[in-house]
Amino acid sequence: MGTVDLGRESDVRWDFAETGDAGPLGAAMIGYRAVSPGGLDLRVAGAAAVTVLIEFGEHGLIIDDADGQRTLGGFVAGLSQSAMRIRSEQTACIEIRLSPIQAYSLLGIAPTDLGRGAIGLEELWGERARRLREQLASTRSWDERFSLTKSFLAQCERPRRTPDSEVLEGWNRIVTSGGQVKIGELAESLGWSHKRLWGRFESQIGLTPKRAAMLVRFRSAVDGLLAGRPAADVAMDCGYSDQAHLCRDVSIFTERSPGALRAHYLPAIAHHRYEAWGRFFQYGGGPLVR
Repeated sequence: MGTVDLGRESDVRWDFAETGDAGPLGAAMIGYRAVSPGGLDLRVAGAAAVTVLIEFGEHGLIIDDADGQRTLGGFVAGLSQSAMRIRSEQTACIEIRLSPIQAYSLLGIAPTDLGRGAIGLEELWGERARRLREQLASTRSWDERFSLTKSFLAQCERPRRTPDSEVLEGWNRIVTSGGQVKIGELAESLGWSHKRLWGRFESQIGLTPKRAAMLVRFRSAVDGLLAGRPAADVAMDCGYSDQAHLCRDVSIFTERSPGALRAHYLPAIAHHRYEAWGRFFQYGGGPLVR
């Protein structure tokens, strides 16, 4: 979800697992389950990836996002620039991250249809989503749960739904540059007009090239801020015009200042999630670049 996790569940004990690789589908997965009384309360924002969260406990997920508050058994969220709050009691979840390149062919939904908020799994997959949650609840190990989820996703894949090669190259350039790419130069190098790149990118990725670069640069900046680096140094290294520019972007995505990010970052499930996704999504490699 993202990139920033502001946890509120530091007294809860968690059973946490990760797959170690994204597999042939390019779907990176982690799993977490509360094993002591208490619940999940995360504020997440700004992932340069499409997120699928499947809850297979008994309580569902209370979602607060740009579309309001509702309770879902799981959801898909696109490259949203709005913060989201996720709460649940006795949570048991599998969380999947896909680059928008994989999501275009895997989810059966156009990136532009994902909108600003979360879409419920049953709205996307119907009865199949409910059966998947029931099957996950009946398993005994994370290996079984990951295997079951991978099989489900493989059945959803539509290989013919692939983005234009120019869109793929443009996305890869944005990711490998950490969002520090001039969109006009990118269009010229691809042999496309600015207007054509803008339209194709938005329809196949879910954001315009400029917004996608902003999102990727934000992720890179957050890594530096959570590592304890001064905001001024992070702003310079990540290509912001100045520290005030960085502060504006952090506020847009998280509704917090750069200094507040680390102060509110608690070493609970939020910490495990952030570290796990950091291992998966290293810019220049991993499932973000395909």
